[in-house]
Amino acid sequence: MEYITRKTMLYKTGVEYGDYTMNHVLGCSHGCKYPCYAFLMKKRFGQVQTYEEWCTPKIVANTLELLDKEIPRLKDKIKSVQLCFATDPFMYGFDEIAALSLAAIRKLNAAGIKVTVLSKGILPAELADLLPANEYGISLISLDEDYRARMEPGAAPYLERIAALKRLHEAGCKTWISMEPYPTPNILVQTLTEILSAIAFVDKIIFGRTNYSKDTSAFRNHKDFYNTCSAQVIAFCQAHKIACHIKSGTQT
Repeated sequence: MEYITRKTMLYKTGVEYGDYTMNHVLGCSHGCKYPCYAFLMKKRFGQVQTYEEWCTPKIVANTLELLDKEIPRLKDKIKSVQLCFATDPFMYGFDEIAALSLAAIRKLNAAGIKVTVLSKGILPAELADLLPANEYGISLISLDEDYRARMEPGAAPYLERIAALKRLHEAGCKTWISMEPYPTPNILVQTLTEILSAIAFVDKIIFGRTNYSKDTSAFRNHKDFYNTCSAQVIAFCQAHKIACHIKSGTQT
């Protein structure tokens, strides 16, 4: 495992459903090929040069020291901190990253700061022992493992992600799903209701279209498709008393 250092850790995010965030790893071994917005931005600004470099994560060695400095200064401004918008806090197969993520969450929680987690890895059972206000989520856009292996080659299998999330739900934790970037039928033919039924236990679903993809734009009826899908998600969430957020630009 390689290490780097940074000058800051916590920062305000511009994401529509976010507050503050932290990215204590550079890169992500999941290697998503949608394409991955985080990879595109890190490459654009010269932080990584190649896809292969992006898929070789580097831990920020001074993460906990930075939190010790920044939490007292920022805690009155922070509503929540999301792990993470530009990497994965529970990267599949990287125990060292998971251990650092848990330590960071404990520091934030000790200061009374709520944490929201999003991962394509396996959420650890230890999360159930942390602040009850925390929210734990997984990215899930399909149940098709062939598609997962092609588009998220280093990420955890879908059913393993769901099982770990359900264990946290059963332990009384708040759980959620990010169903983005959802593929159009020319990319993958699947049944949205089947995916929704598999995660009907969660407290919140965020649904969004695929962006930055020529394949999506090439699908002639992509606007109607996402309108129909959004309506399905909204109806499902209303029927199951699940909070729902449709990402900006998904419905037209």
